Amino acid sequence: ERLEKLELDELARTRSASAMFEAKTAELFPAQRAREQFERFFVPAFTAVLFAAQAGGAYFLWRWLSRSTTKIELKEPIAGLALFGLFALILFLLGRFSATVARLQRHRLLRPGASYLLCNAVLCLVVALGIVGVWAGFAQTDFYVARALCGLLGLIALETLVQLVLEIYRPRVRGKVGQPLYESRLVGLLGQPEGLVTTAAQAMDYQFGFKVSETWFYRFFERALGWLILLQVGALLLSTCVVFIEAGEQGLLERFGRRVESRSPLEPGAHFKWPWPIDRVYRFQTERIQSLTIGSLPDPAKENSRFVLWGQGHSVETNFLVANREQLSHTAVTPAVGKRTPPVSLLTVSVPIYYQITNLVDWAYRNEDAPALLEHLSTREVLRYLVGVDMGDIMSQGRGPAAQDLNERIQAAANERGLGVRIIAVALGDLHPPIKVAPEYEKVVAASQTKQAKILAARADDIRTNALTRGQTVSLTNQASAERWAREIRALAQAALFTNQIPAFEAAPSVYTERAYLQTFVRATAPARKYLLLTTNTQDVITFDLQESIAQSLLNLSVPAPKTQ
Repeated sequence: ERLEKLELDELARTRSASAMFEAKTAELFPAQRAREQFERFFVPAFTAVLFAAQAGGAYFLWRWLSRSTTKIELKEPIAGLALFGLFALILFLLGRFSATVARLQRHRLLRPGASYLLCNAVLCLVVALGIVGVWAGFAQTDFYVARALCGLLGLIALETLVQLVLEIYRPRVRGKVGQPLYESRLVGLLGQPEGLVTTAAQAMDYQFGFKVSETWFYRFFERALGWLILLQVGALLLSTCVVFIEAGEQGLLERFGRRVESRSPLEPGAHFKWPWPIDRVYRFQTERIQSLTIGSLPDPAKENSRFVLWGQGHSVETNFLVANREQLSHTAVTPAVGKRTPPVSLLTVSVPIYYQITNLVDWAYRNEDAPALLEHLSTREVLRYLVGVDMGDIMSQGRGPAAQDLNERIQAAANERGLGVRIIAVALGDLHPPIKVAPEYEKVVAASQTKQAKILAARADDIRTNALTRGQTVSLTNQASAERWAREIRALAQAALFTNQIPAFEAAPSVYTERAYLQTFVRATAPARKYLLLTTNTQDVITFDLQESIAQSLLNLSVPAPKTQ
């Protein structure tokens, strides 16, 4: 395009070329027309393909990292550092050269490529630092670096998509050259961070109204920025030369990944060492009583529950096999034909184990993962113990002796492997059958309670019936005795009366007979109505009205007058 413009200017000076200007602009500048067509069709299509590649790469790499569970050991860290360091150097030189050419000769199409080259150089250095982190003992450093790079790729893809959308609505001004559509400002910022300082200086110039970038402080800061960063890094490294061990802790000093044999475990207080990563100190809680739980994992959503029912899930539980003496006895008494139920049952047990580190060197170096090994040994001893005890015994009175036996067994296993720990206590909690059989156990318990209720009701009925029977017996006995005494007394009274009546009859027989007759008549006619007839010399007709008559006082009742208000 520049050569075409120069040729056009040269021809414009001659009169013979005056007819040339009557042609169309597209015919005069074929290179410009080709560039415009290229930027109009090919660049958006290429940018869309670039966005799809970036988004797809970010998505599939993130999924691959999420599914990857295999830990890959770092075998040749020096080769990896050398390779990525060489790539970083080559990419930096190429990117710096391209960026300088693009800035001095105004080749705007070189800017995106230069930015990507410089950004990749920085990313190679980041990957090299990740390898150094893994080499220094931080096993997850490479994983975190990979996650960060996937996130960065996703952000770049999002920026590309936004630029594609904005390109549709961008106003076109004739004569104004736009920014390449596939150029990423985020990549340019990562590859050329000095542009951020320049932008900040321009913003400060605009904010304060004078050239802050031309002051002595800014120029000094710009020249000494590298030294200031080195000074901060040096101060940070010097701060790692002093380590403080807290109360209740002990520390182990390692130099280049190996324990310093001349230094005993560091006690609480201040200690001096070489800066990181030469020396590193690992802290351990040696005075604190630590714990682990075998058989169950707590559920955070149900930890604060006020009531815990074994028929409802309250933790992630493990079922253990235990012997069942009752099942064995039942099978021996009533042998069934065919398959027999084995004399074992399932039992859910939560076994908290409390321990303390007594030998720090053995705990840290004799085994690769001492806490996991202690958990495996404890699980093995719990399994071995439970298969030899009776279910009913361990769920009732045998819990205390079982905890003591497990304590001794786990301590012996830990001493055999040289773990350097002391088992403080072992407890047996949450002993119950599996949750799935809870309804059947509830039926058994309900039947047992119903049986007990019926027994108590029968005993109450027995007590009530016996008490009523004894009461009725005593009452009948007393009534019979009273009747006997009454009859005896009446018989004695009649005998005494007869003895006294004989002399009276002998003295006056007619009088005695008349009196006896009258007394008998009086007793016989006592409830009857009597009429006395005083006259004897008249003939009277007596009429009896045997109907009950109503008294006149009941018929002549007066109704009281209503009260007036």
